[in-house]
Amino acid sequence: MAHLPQQIISERIDDVVLLLEVMKKMGLPEILNQNLPRHWKQEGLDWGWVACIWLSYIISQGDHRKVRVREWVEQRHYTIEQVCGFNIRETDFTDDRLGILLKRLSKPETWEQIERCLTQNTIRAYDLAVEQVRLDATTISGHHLVSESGLFQFGHSKDDPNLPQVKLMMGMIDPLGMPLVTQVVSGEQADDGLYIPAYQQIAATLNKKGLLFVGDCKMSSLSTRCNIHIQGDYYLCPLSLVGKTPELLAGWVDDAVAGKFPLIDIKRTSVHHNSETSPDLDVLETTIATGYEVCRPVEVVDEQLPLLCWQERVLIVHSPTLAKQQVQGLEKRLHNAQQKLMALTPQKGRGKRQINDLQVLLQKATEILHLYRVEGLLSFDYECQETVEETYIGRGRPTSRPKQITRKIRYQIQTVIRNEDAIAQTHKTFGWRAFVTNAPKSLLGVEQAVLTYRDEWIAERGFHRLKGASLSIAPMFVQRDDQVTGLINLLSLALRLLTIIEFVVRRQLTAIEVNSLAGLYPEHPKKRTAQPTAERLLRAFSNITLTIIEARGQRFGYVPPLNPLQQEIMSLLGLPSDIYSNLVDNSS
Repeated sequence: MAHLPQQIISERIDDVVLLLEVMKKMGLPEILNQNLPRHWKQEGLDWGWVACIWLSYIISQGDHRKVRVREWVEQRHYTIEQVCGFNIRETDFTDDRLGILLKRLSKPETWEQIERCLTQNTIRAYDLAVEQVRLDATTISGHHLVSESGLFQFGHSKDDPNLPQVKLMMGMIDPLGMPLVTQVVSGEQADDGLYIPAYQQIAATLNKKGLLFVGDCKMSSLSTRCNIHIQGDYYLCPLSLVGKTPELLAGWVDDAVAGKFPLIDIKRTSVHHNSETSPDLDVLETTIATGYEVCRPVEVVDEQLPLLCWQERVLIVHSPTLAKQQVQGLEKRLHNAQQKLMALTPQKGRGKRQINDLQVLLQKATEILHLYRVEGLLSFDYECQETVEETYIGRGRPTSRPKQITRKIRYQIQTVIRNEDAIAQTHKTFGWRAFVTNAPKSLLGVEQAVLTYRDEWIAERGFHRLKGASLSIAPMFVQRDDQVTGLINLLSLALRLLTIIEFVVRRQLTAIEVNSLAGLYPEHPKKRTAQPTAERLLRAFSNITLTIIEARGQRFGYVPPLNPLQQEIMSLLGLPSDIYSNLVDNSS
C-alpha cells in the first residue's frame, strides 16, 4: 500500500497547448494587457490571459458560453498553468469576471487600439504582405428584445427576417481572410454608410498607400469611391444598378454585342492532385468570362472642397454561368407570375371570390408583374362576362308580382401571353456586370480584376466560420448590448487565430518539395491535401492526454510523443516540437 500513488491527474490537452503558443507568438496576451490595464485592487490573472484562455476554449470546443469555461479550465488546470506561467485561481473564470471582460472589449476606443496593435504585430511576426483588403458586412440574428436604441433591430436579412439582428462590418486581408477591422452596429442600418469608417480605420492601421480595396456593389457609392481615391488607394467593386447605371450598362452591352470592342478571355487556373494519394499536381485552365474595358471621367462637386476629377476604368464582363442562372431565375419568375395571374379570376364556385371591377383587375395584375419583375414580358387577355337574372319581387303568386332584372359582371383572364421578343432581348443582357476601379491597367488588368473580385468567398468563409460550428456565434448567449459587442469582438480574435494558422501552414507547404499533407482525413489516411483547413489541422491533435502521478513525494508526468503528422504541423507553424513534452516536470 505504501507504494500506491497518492494522486493521479489526467488532463485532456488536445490542441489547447498549440493554440496558446500561437497566441503567444502573435503577442496577443501582451497587447490585451497593455490596452486592458487591471484595476489596482484586481487579483488573479490579467485580462490578456483570461481572454486568451477563453479563446482557446471557444476554438477547441466551438462554444462561447461563459458558464462552461470555469469547469473546462479546472479540468486542464495544470496544463494551462505550465503554458502561461501563472497560477490560476478558481474565481478567474466566473461568469461575472468574463462579463466584465466583454464590457471592456466593447469600448470603441479600446477595441480600435487593440486591433491596430494586433494587426501591426501580426504582420511583423508572420511577414505578411498586405496589398489587398476586402470589405464586407453580414448580419447575426437571434431571439433578443428590441429596444429603440438597442443593437438588435429588425432589418433586411438573408438569415431570418423574422428575427431582430445586429450588423457586423469587417475588413479582411486578401488572401488570408484575417480580420483587420471589426465594427458592430445596430441591425437596421444600411451597409453603404459602413464602408468609409472601416476604410479609414484600416488606412490608419496599415499606414500604407496604394492598397486595393475590394467590395460588393454597396461599396460603389460615389462618396466611398471618392474617399478611397483621395487618400491614394484603389477600389474595385461592381456598379450598383441604380440611377443611370442600368441605361449605361445597356449601352455597354449593346456595344459588346455589336462587336465594337474586342472581348478578352478571362481564364482561371486551378491546381489539383492528379490522384488523392499522389503529391504530383495537375494544372487546369478554364475560361470563366469575357469582357472589355472603357474609361470615363468622374467628377465630385462639394461646396467645401475644390472640384475633384479622376479617370475611372469601367470593366464590362460577361459570365456564362451567371447568365445561365439568370435565365433559370427569369423562367421561374415567369412561371410563378403566370400562375398568379390565372389565379386572380378563378372559375365560379362556392367560396371563389370574383373580380367585378376592371380597375381592380388591372391593379392586381400590375402588382403581380411588378412583384416578379416581369413587366413588359407578360401580357394577358381577359373578357367581361355578364349574366342576367330575372327574379320576382315580394311574396305571393308569380303572376301577381312584379319582376326585376339583375345584371352581374365578372372578369375572366383567358390567357397569359409571353412576349418572346422582349424575353429574348432580356436574355441578351444576362450575365453582364460592370465593375469600376481607379487602379491603373498596369497594376490591375481586366482578367486580374475579375479573378480578384471572384475571391469574395474569402470574406464569406470568414462569416461562415463565425456563424457555423467553428465559432458558433449564433445563438448568442448574452443579452446586454455591451456584452454582445464584446463577444463579437472576442470571436473576431478567434477568427484571426484560425486564419493565421491556416495561412501559415499553406504558405509553408508551397515552399517545400512535398507540398501537401497526408493523414488529415481519418476516413482516408493516405489522402493528401495542399489546402488544409485550420479546423482539420487542430483536429489532428485530438486525444492527447497529460498524466501526472504523485507518489512518495515525487511527481512523474507523461505526455505521449507526437505522431509524425503532428510534428510536421508544428514545424510548419514554426513552433518548437517540444512544447508538449515540456509540460512534464518530473521532480522530487
